[in-house]
Amino acid sequence: MPARINPSILAADFANFERELGRIQTADLVHVDVMDNHFVPNLTFGPATVERLQALSGIPLDIHLMIDDPDHWAPGYAELGAFSVTFHAEAARDAVSLARRLREIGSRAGIALKPGTAVEPFLELLPEFDQVLVMTVEPGFGGQSFIESVMPKLVALRAARGDLDLWLQVDGGITLDTIGIAAEAGADTFVAGSSVFSGDPEANIAALRAAAADHPH
Repeated sequence: MPARINPSILAADFANFERELGRIQTADLVHVDVMDNHFVPNLTFGPATVERLQALSGIPLDIHLMIDDPDHWAPGYAELGAFSVTFHAEAARDAVSLARRLREIGSRAGIALKPGTAVEPFLELLPEFDQVLVMTVEPGFGGQSFIESVMPKLVALRAARGDLDLWLQVDGGITLDTIGIAAEAGADTFVAGSSVFSGDPEANIAALRAAAADHPH
């Protein structure tokens, strides 16, 4: 399976989403960071923007909820038609019940782990999820540097995954220099912001995909 490249529209021109989506037609999914200024110290998009993006995008949406109380809010994003909805382990009251609800609605269910969150408590729960997002920066802002010390989490997830259809995603500081490190550790799905939208997005997506393929897990 070639590496999945999910451009983060946090790095796009917010005034021209339709044009920006048109520039990433070779992407696998569009990564949408929803931040509430509570769980993380930043405020981005809410349901109305996601609904509009869903209408505009020919590429499925990969929603990343960096919000408090995802147990309450996450199902609404699935109901908008998002392909995948990922919530944070640190914010959810009952991650398994929430994941089951998202799947019932029809979305893939993802769980995200901040750099300081241990992966071990989740290894036996992997069949409940379709994706685990290992944050390679502290969530909240784009443009941060890649934290290589979280790679052992990916190694553990890859070992525990077995033959589950479980995507292992990384988000934060993913560039041509770092994507190979994450791929080698086990990542197969990569969120990239400025390294896609700076310059020629289609060429950047192809280059990132090739760089990941040079380091197969």
